[in-house]
Amino acid sequence: MSTLAFDGTAMLGRQLLRVRNNPALVILTQTMPISMLLFFGYVFGSALAMPGAEYRSFLVPGLLVATAANGIMTGMFQAAQDVHRGVTDRLRTLPVSRAAVPVGQATADVIVTAVGTVPFLLVGLAVGWRIEGSALEAVAAVGLLLLFRFACTWAGIFLGLLTRSEEAAGQLGSATFMLPLLSNAYIPTDNLPGWLRTIAEWNPISALTTALRDLFGNAPVPEGAAWPVAHPVAGSLAWCAVLLAVFVPLGVRRYAHGEG
Repeated sequence: MSTLAFDGTAMLGRQLLRVRNNPALVILTQTMPISMLLFFGYVFGSALAMPGAEYRSFLVPGLLVATAANGIMTGMFQAAQDVHRGVTDRLRTLPVSRAAVPVGQATADVIVTAVGTVPFLLVGLAVGWRIEGSALEAVAAVGLLLLFRFACTWAGIFLGLLTRSEEAAGQLGSATFMLPLLSNAYIPTDNLPGWLRTIAEWNPISALTTALRDLFGNAPVPEGAAWPVAHPVAGSLAWCAVLLAVFVPLGVRRYAHGEG
């Protein structure tokens, strides 16, 4: 465990240097949610039954979770980039813990996400979003959000090691933009057709979004929803546990053994 902690810290430093050396990508990924908040909040808000400010309060938690789900895309692209450029093979020759590299990548991603969340929340406050719950509930919401980002990044790391191609990872990663559209991140699911509402409410993004809205005090838990949305905190933790239980061992094994 001490070896993993030491090597993981070294790999964490490597990933943070990688982020620092690619500021354009960081700026793009951090400004995109803000742009979506302003566009959706002032365009879609006028087309829905919710008044503008109310919709923007509804939207902020959804965009937070949609951004967290993008950990699949960033994790996939970075892992595939390392494999494609031969970095992963060189790291395998070093006397380091085999879990250290993916652990360092996932941890660095969570740190960058946490820092990038601050300006987004400030813009949210500027457009009318407020934390109506307690400070403890707000901290729990942020913790749940970062846990979900960590779990999604592990899924992306495994998929990136599996694809082994920057181009394939980029194309597959773009498909993750569909996940928030099939959830309650942007619109309520109450009026969706029955089969589509079921799909949306079993989407992990819906459980996380509902949990954040509830903890921030922005919207109550909807009645008659599927179990993950009806019990959003428990459903969110369950989804995170499933993602981590599946993709952490798969990612570590794939990194340790390569194509084998």
